[in-house]
Amino acid sequence: RSTLFPYTTLFRSLADSVSLIAALRRVSQVAPTDATVLIQGETGTGKELFARAIHNLSARKERMMIKVNCAALPSTLIESELFGHERGSFTGALRRRVGKFELAAGGTILLDEVGELPLELQAKLLRVLQERELERIGGSRVIPVDVRVIAATNRDLEREVAEGRFREDLYFRLNVFPLAVPPLRDRREDIPLLAAHFASRYAREFGMPNRSFRESDLLRLGNREWKGNIRELAHLVEQAVIVSDGPTLDFSSVLSADSGMLAEVGMVRQRKTMAEFEEEVLILERELLLDTLARSGGRVSGKGGAADMLGMHPKTLYSRLDRLGLKKRYGR
Repeated sequence: RSTLFPYTTLFRSLADSVSLIAALRRVSQVAPTDATVLIQGETGTGKELFARAIHNLSARKERMMIKVNCAALPSTLIESELFGHERGSFTGALRRRVGKFELAAGGTILLDEVGELPLELQAKLLRVLQERELERIGGSRVIPVDVRVIAATNRDLEREVAEGRFREDLYFRLNVFPLAVPPLRDRREDIPLLAAHFASRYAREFGMPNRSFRESDLLRLGNREWKGNIRELAHLVEQAVIVSDGPTLDFSSVLSADSGMLAEVGMVRQRKTMAEFEEEVLILERELLLDTLARSGGRVSGKGGAADMLGMHPKTLYSRLDRLGLKKRYGR
């Protein structure tokens, strides 16, 4: 794995899930080629990081990778942004503008949120991809295009094609090498590593201590829905780094009842079998015990110990710790 992304620590260590390893394998396969890549995945899954990985592992890595967010520009400006314009070609064109395709010459262009392109621009983009040449708005000179194209979208382009919102011929032109980025809920085993990465990064940026995680908080993070994927996880960890002042990160205000806890309650309500319900209870019990032990400094018995806080006999608590596989850590 370390040979895949020598330029970033994030991908060096965060490939424990089968789905992510498969995606990284496809990156290593396509990067040395000049094939057009279509990266599809939900918002916040890190599609741009995958695009940069492909560029940085290619023969074009010494040249620029230019990113164009197709959703952030008005439709009247996208053509000029992509292909450029000549002076006086339209009202407000006071000077000649070189488009992103020309700026990316010899390198890579990332068409982020390509599914947002209006249909009339899709036709012009298709021509550039097919002919490998373009004309600036208001110009007459044909300009050769030597650029690798990577497109990214959170939309289901096959459905967009079926519903007439995306050109089928452009879809096939972009989908030469499809790359699916898995959502965070499908790779929960990566959450502890990702969380640790972000905690270290933000602690360094803010000049704060690199605090550890309580196991109970990692369990809560693992049970979230993660609609915002990695971006949501990064924001939660950033908040915890900012508000924490003890030896461990404090997620008590970050994982509030109206976000993570409601998601967990929703998960419980969806359980259909007693076995699944009992499994959920065990997770919650483990979380409660770990949280209490963290507050007691690891002490089980005695005044101020975890058993005292929980109103339990120490022998009963030791028995539960043994059942949950925690006795070695908190034994007598």
